[in-house]
Amino acid sequence: MTDSRAEDVLRRQAAMEAERAVLDGHCQEVAERVLTRHSEFGGRRPQGGKREQQVFDSTAPLALDKFAAAIESMLTPRTSRWHELSLGGSSAPEPVRTWLAAVNDVLFRARYAPDANFASQAHETYVGLGAFGNGALFVDEEVGGGLRYRSVPFAETWFAENFQGVIDTVHRKFELTARQWVQRFGEETPDSIAKAAETEPHRKFELIHCVQPRADADWSRRDWRGMAFASWYVSFEGRKLLQERGYRTLRYAVARYVTAPREVYGRGPAMTVLADIKTVNEQQKTLLRTGQLVAEPPLLLSDEGGLTAFKLAPRAINRGALGMDGRELVRPLQIGANMPITLEMISQTRESINQAFLVTLFQILVETPQMTATEAMLRAQEKGALLAPVMGRLQSELLGPLIQAELDILAGAGVLPPMPPELEGLEDVVADIDYTSPLARAQKSDEGLAILRLLEDAATVGQFDPSAAKMIRGPETLRRLAEIRGAPPDLLRSEEEMEALAEQDGRMAQLQAMLSAAGQAAGVAKDAAAAGLVGEG
Repeated sequence: MTDSRAEDVLRRQAAMEAERAVLDGHCQEVAERVLTRHSEFGGRRPQGGKREQQVFDSTAPLALDKFAAAIESMLTPRTSRWHELSLGGSSAPEPVRTWLAAVNDVLFRARYAPDANFASQAHETYVGLGAFGNGALFVDEEVGGGLRYRSVPFAETWFAENFQGVIDTVHRKFELTARQWVQRFGEETPDSIAKAAETEPHRKFELIHCVQPRADADWSRRDWRGMAFASWYVSFEGRKLLQERGYRTLRYAVARYVTAPREVYGRGPAMTVLADIKTVNEQQKTLLRTGQLVAEPPLLLSDEGGLTAFKLAPRAINRGALGMDGRELVRPLQIGANMPITLEMISQTRESINQAFLVTLFQILVETPQMTATEAMLRAQEKGALLAPVMGRLQSELLGPLIQAELDILAGAGVLPPMPPELEGLEDVVADIDYTSPLARAQKSDEGLAILRLLEDAATVGQFDPSAAKMIRGPETLRRLAEIRGAPPDLLRSEEEMEALAEQDGRMAQLQAMLSAAGQAAGVAKDAAAAGLVGEG
């Protein structure tokens, strides 16, 4: 039956689509020239159909792939831990730090489990972010207590902000076949779709997944009615609310590259240089036409009848193409094309596109591998400064909500280690996320650079005052540099091990002093005996 909530969702969906119509037109242009496999903003396209008709230059598509790979390597590298969990407000005791480290281990194991599919879906999200300026990653619980990720195409996603500018409402409009409807919703499937599943199982029907703050949440309840977010599946067929559930946290982590004033949706690098992308495609078409004219120019023929059957095949014989005086009666048309200028214009346009996708920025360390440690730290500092605004937004809007949703799912599945007694009764225990990705290290490079320069200054001052080196705490300095550079922490001894080593060194020094003193006393006694100053025996 028709539900008022279903009607509200469908009306809001129509309003969202109308409001975003202009942006969808821009995204369609980007998709046709940069990300052709996502060219669904202008309506559904047949599977396997050609989508590259507008692409004559591959600079932007290749730059987008490099952009997504660079963002992944800087923000969420799959080969290393890119965040740690910490207790906000004060330094945590050792049992709490141990528990947080164990929770972090469980989180990374679940995230990168074979069935979770995080790495590939996060990469798809970064691809959409570079092309359209928006990306959404949905995280859900897998059967058995694991995690499952899905990158949702921007063409299927609409969202809204709360009064603080935080995204708290997400609509996903997508299709399922009639067979999939029955598998997913069972008896809740509308009758018309259930009948189609028997005769046309592959026929597709649209539905909406709406996640929004629950206005009527009953906080005394422990089921979905007491959760902060409502999850509704609404069918266009029959305008029916199929399923109502809830989430404690927003399961859609939405990323935006940059936003314009008074706009909800983001804008990506491809939109910034869309004019250049169109230009380089037209330049490439001109170059192709010009190159073909240069390689196979039009021929200027005499109007003599003997040239009517002129042949252009290799080794062809054309009788009558020479005059009686040996003059050629056939000449190529000189079109006056300036190929170098055309190539230079294309090169300049390509450079602008690569700069927008940060390709030139990420090539800095690759192109200059022979650098000193200080130079490498300086390059990393520059990179961190240039990437900080965009990456900070991604950490805030994408990774923060994502980690909260992951922890909520794992806690609900009961796979997290038991909390230590020190945390009993506390709420929102994991309040801080310490990012340790290459980006975070790059942003801390100014501190590492300052440390290296301090050591250089200490060496300079130490040439005329050796006591200057004693002002620097060696172990603490090395530990901080290792943290900034991202060296594995288990390579360095802990503070407890250093204290034990210092005690051992102290005992060894004391023993050496005692042995030295005993040796000296024995020598004195021997010398005294030899001089007859003391009696023997």
